[in-house]
Amino acid sequence: MAELPVHPSSDPAVRPQSDLDLGRLDHNPPGLSLRALIAEDFATHDRDPFSQGFWAIAVHRFGNWRMGVRVGILRAPLSFLYRVLAKANEWFGGIDIKYTVKVGRRVRIWHHGGMTLEALEIGDDVHIRQNVTFGLRQHGDARWLKPVIGPGCQIGAGAVIVGPIVVGERSTIGANVVLAQDVPPHSIVTVPKPLIRTLRRA
Repeated sequence: MAELPVHPSSDPAVRPQSDLDLGRLDHNPPGLSLRALIAEDFATHDRDPFSQGFWAIAVHRFGNWRMGVRVGILRAPLSFLYRVLAKANEWFGGIDIKYTVKVGRRVRIWHHGGMTLEALEIGDDVHIRQNVTFGLRQHGDARWLKPVIGPGCQIGAGAVIVGPIVVGERSTIGANVVLAQDVPPHSIVTVPKPLIRTLRRA
């Protein structure tokens, strides 16, 4: 059996460096310009200019890129524009993904609607379907106690992944799964088959 991954900040009493840096740095994947990243994301979304998933990722990239502008007065109009665009994604695409989520390369959001993607990190080549939720396990948890989605994972429609857990690389999380524990790499997680009983009439 594959070894369980370890969450980088699972102790609620210890504030990790990633949270100290939250909202202060550009966490776009290194080595690529904003233009190159968006071009890659556009290709990942089949070059479809009407893909809500593409626009959600593009706005996310822009939100991180603006943090590289270190002078606050110069960054302010960029921040205003980012907030407007992010809210438009929520209203018209039903996709909520804050710039503070660390998102890898070639992440694809296949569909739209009812999506709250508040993970700590989403790795490279992750595919996400509609009505997916990433976030805290319960109200009042420290804000860094969110899931890490490993590279190459497939997340099915309606999946709920919460808490300080790690979904190991290249795992498949099936539709409507509610997940609050670590998943080893290369796993398949599905909901149990329904119990069907046939009632006989007297």
